Amino acid sequence: MSTKNAIVRDATHRYLKERRESGESRGAFETEINRLGGTPRIQTQVRRGPAPAEVAAILGISETEETVIRARHMYNGDQLVQLADSYLPLDVAEAAGIENPDPGRGGIISRMAESGFAQTEIIEEVTQYPATQVEADAFGVEVESQLLQITHIGHTADGRAVEVTVHKPGPGWVLRFSTPLS
Repeated sequence: MSTKNAIVRDATHRYLKERRESGESRGAFETEINRLGGTPRIQTQVRRGPAPAEVAAILGISETEETVIRARHMYNGDQLVQLADSYLPLDVAEAAGIENPDPGRGGIISRMAESGFAQTEIIEEVTQYPATQVEADAFGVEVESQLLQITHIGHTADGRAVEVTVHKPGPGWVLRFSTPLS
């Protein structure tokens, strides 16, 4: 498959500290777009509120418990290329100081590591879903078009889920995975 004009999301290396913090990058997305020669831009809205039921279950909290929600519109230049909503337990978000829209070098994963919530395992589940009207308008596709959703779950060494991010990339992405065999 040609990746000439695609955004390549390389799960093999994207969350490594040296990759996330490359230059003055604010996280994996910014690093990837910079490596492709693009111009990353992120609009972030931070608020407190309950997580969707499936996210609350992963975080091990009740559906009514507040989380810190980082809702992002992610651009390459002027083109919206991804929507991403991160949900973090309040104690983690407060300890890491990540209610600021600018998470600093390396993004929220670096802030969590600095505050004792280092992610040692990441699980990402990729599914397809039909685009809603909002997503169709955002990405320039037809309603009900099949899009990808990547649910990212970050666990600490003791197995606690400290971050769930629901990534909704627009069309034209390539997802790359590598699994060591020995």
